[in-house]
Amino acid sequence: MNLQTTHIIKDYDNISLLEMNNVSLMKRTDTKFIIHQKELIPLLINIRDRYRILEIDGHRMMTYSSLYFDTPSKKFYHDHHNGKVNRTKIRIRKYVESARCYLEVKQKDGTGRTNKTRVPIPDFETNLSDESLNFIEQVTQKSFELEPIIWNNFNRITLVHKTAQERLTIDFNLMFKFQDSTKTYDNLVIIEVKQQRFSRTSPVVHQLKKKQINPYSLSKYCIGMISMYHDLKYNRFKEKIIKINKLTA
Repeated sequence: MNLQTTHIIKDYDNISLLEMNNVSLMKRTDTKFIIHQKELIPLLINIRDRYRILEIDGHRMMTYSSLYFDTPSKKFYHDHHNGKVNRTKIRIRKYVESARCYLEVKQKDGTGRTNKTRVPIPDFETNLSDESLNFIEQVTQKSFELEPIIWNNFNRITLVHKTAQERLTIDFNLMFKFQDSTKTYDNLVIIEVKQQRFSRTSPVVHQLKKKQINPYSLSKYCIGMISMYHDLKYNRFKEKIIKINKLTA
């Protein structure tokens, strides 16, 4: 899939990281879709005239590596599983090609909007530094006992609408790891449309709708947690796991 994808994205106009900052959308509405990897190439072809592609140092397909943190009781996972509308995720994310690394706090509020706050750090911290813990407490207004809980790697393509305030990310080659356990989802593609407010006039949303592919709420973190921690309660996500397994079979 990577060779085909690389060939198609060469035809896209590029956008720099500096230009994309104008569409950073740190406060936004995120809408996700999932497709089989075989559907990605036709989609990229059909929307290429409407979007520009993020290019950094000649790279258009980026590698992301993330380390998520949770409490010993896995509070953040259980908040999501139990349907709590105000919830938090804490991670360190490294953008491999550019060697940039950030500590990120993602907070979802009751309106469905996602606020992401981040600070640059030198590299991964399996034991969070005092500076990192202070940053997290400042953002969340809470003090958590945090520990590394799961690693996540994937490739990403980022597209920016040429005229509208819209970005979309396309993630594939998903892999989760913790200690000696690994789980990959080779055929799964996750598309996330980031807008100030959801609009079905989006070219990518329009193309997906033509294929009868509807928005689908999905958390990579939660799917990974279920894959790594088999003793976790996952009733709320059971249908999602079944759908993913059926889609990627």
